[in-house]
Amino acid sequence: MAAGYAELLRTRHAARLLAGTLAGRLPNATAALAVVLFVRAEGGSYALAGALSAVYGLCTALGQPLLGRAVDLWGQPRVMLPASVLSALGAALLTVVGLDVLWLAYAAMVIAGFFTPPLEGGLRALWPGVLRRADRVHAAYALDAVAQEVMFAVGPLLVTLCVAVWSERAALLVINLIGVLGALSVVLSEPSRKWRSAPREAHWLGALRSAGLRVLIGSFFFVGLALGSIAVAAVAYADEHGGGMISSWLLSALGAGALVGGVVYGARQWPGRPEGRLRLLIGLLALGYLPLVLVPGVVGMTVLTGVAGVFLAPALACAFVVVDRHAPKGTVTEAFSWLVTTFGVGSAMGASVVGPAVERGGAVAGFAVAGAGGLAALLVLLSTKRFLGDPVQRTADAGTTENDRNGAAEPGFRAGRQA
Repeated sequence: MAAGYAELLRTRHAARLLAGTLAGRLPNATAALAVVLFVRAEGGSYALAGALSAVYGLCTALGQPLLGRAVDLWGQPRVMLPASVLSALGAALLTVVGLDVLWLAYAAMVIAGFFTPPLEGGLRALWPGVLRRADRVHAAYALDAVAQEVMFAVGPLLVTLCVAVWSERAALLVINLIGVLGALSVVLSEPSRKWRSAPREAHWLGALRSAGLRVLIGSFFFVGLALGSIAVAAVAYADEHGGGMISSWLLSALGAGALVGGVVYGARQWPGRPEGRLRLLIGLLALGYLPLVLVPGVVGMTVLTGVAGVFLAPALACAFVVVDRHAPKGTVTEAFSWLVTTFGVGSAMGASVVGPAVERGGAVAGFAVAGAGGLAALLVLLSTKRFLGDPVQRTADAGTTENDRNGAAEPGFRAGRQA
């Protein structure tokens, strides 16, 4: 298993692209914590901190697919590096103006959020050309999902360290500087400089004209909702069981489960079409969320959350493959960015929806929201099965070749996009 991942990372450019993308995404992964800490240090309320973080998140959701479309049109370096610099300047503007002029503080968050570069979608567009083998591409998607879990665990620790050594202002500046350096590393690489999207059909919907992609977006909105609700429900559970670090234990167990699941999933090839496999993985993910409503003791609950996380990274990795198969020609970066955006919006929605549920029914009600989100995600896939079938068969029936552009049996290989 480890040898397979080591072989993947030894492929020329692979380790650099993965590390650069993770570093470039660090500001986005830590923005909520860094902004809250800075606002509180400046004497602002939690309400103001939450509002500024929400503006950042909303603008990121709006900007990702638009910047992804720009990348498909004009290439990665021309879009991602300027976007990364502008995003960092927005964060720097917040550290300069502070909270004295609120409209400037909000404007800073708009700039920082909207220009967050679509590095995540860009990396997935590069993998086929860099790795050139379907089995390696599948493993890379799984490794990417696992690396996200590590980043979201390590990122907050880095912010806390910067605050302890310097200050909240310095933490915002440092993580955004790291973000720019990560983006710079990616766009200066040979695969990024040479990558070109396939020619695209002019259409105002862009990637969203694919029915299969719209199905994925609908499903992963509810997966995001489930995860967002678990984060809040874990805090409520901790309050009911003595507080302390219990919520951190639960969320760490969730991340550890995802890490293990992603590593195991990416270590081998799986039979059958990825569309059918995705339905199975989402079903198992939903099944893992349901026992959380039992809210046993802390040890039992930690075990349950660990099990609940096992199928998250595999589901994400499989979804990346399905996106690549169903994205209309010339829209791959935009398509990946839509999935990222929808997942984030769903998570934010889950955090807001679960609050009233927790107030009325405690942690049980909060975890029930997570279970309902998982079931809704599965229901979307099952009820729209005909839109998310094998793209080869669907396009043959329709008399078009919009999907699976190179006619390959395995997803992820499009000769027109290879570096």
